[in-house]
Amino acid sequence: MGGNRNQTYDEVVTGRRSIRGFLDKPVPRELIEEVITLATRAPSSYNNQCWNFTVVTGDPLDAIRRGNTEGILAGNPDTREFRRPEGEMPEHHRRRQIDVAKQLFGAMGIEREDKERRQDWTLRGFRQFDAPVSIVVTYDRDILGSDIAPFDCGAITNALVNAAWSRGLGCVINSQGIMQSPVVREHADIPEDQVIMICVAMGWPDPDFPANAVVSERKPLDETVRFVGFDG
Repeated sequence: MGGNRNQTYDEVVTGRRSIRGFLDKPVPRELIEEVITLATRAPSSYNNQCWNFTVVTGDPLDAIRRGNTEGILAGNPDTREFRRPEGEMPEHHRRRQIDVAKQLFGAMGIEREDKERRQDWTLRGFRQFDAPVSIVVTYDRDILGSDIAPFDCGAITNALVNAAWSRGLGCVINSQGIMQSPVVREHADIPEDQVIMICVAMGWPDPDFPANAVVSERKPLDETVRFVGFDG
């Protein structure tokens, strides 16, 4: 599981999947630097490159896991710093969330009525799936409210997970892990001039973790693409 340096671009993109179970094995700093260097070739609106990364491991990451989980269990409000839709998610978007959840629960053998295991799965997300590394993606606060920031952060996050896969590492883009943003900011020592956008859990994929085999489906082109001005 995981990629290697001999993969083609197509193999990386089509082979990559979200990894939610990791080996208890550290990731060398030099390899993370290599992955991030590759990812920074991502496109950037107006060459703005507003992105920044805080790479966390060890005791600080464990403190984030504890604080995030304890805050959620205590009923603290969601303090993620990115904007979210008001009200309920539209049904067709919500349906895709439910579909992948069914795939994951099926792979893990978690029955619908098994509330304890379902909650444990949710808590794994708040713990960033116990990955050995978390990369917190932030952007410069002085462009808060601009659409440039989420564009750039989305582009580089996509590049990051693909670059990691090409080096044999697995990732999952994880907003649950920053649910309690003050906790993340404190223990990762993120300065106030940065806005926390998302985090990426990273590590060596556990080949025996059933959910790691799940490949989420993609909408067909006839639901996604319109061609204008083409013949036929």
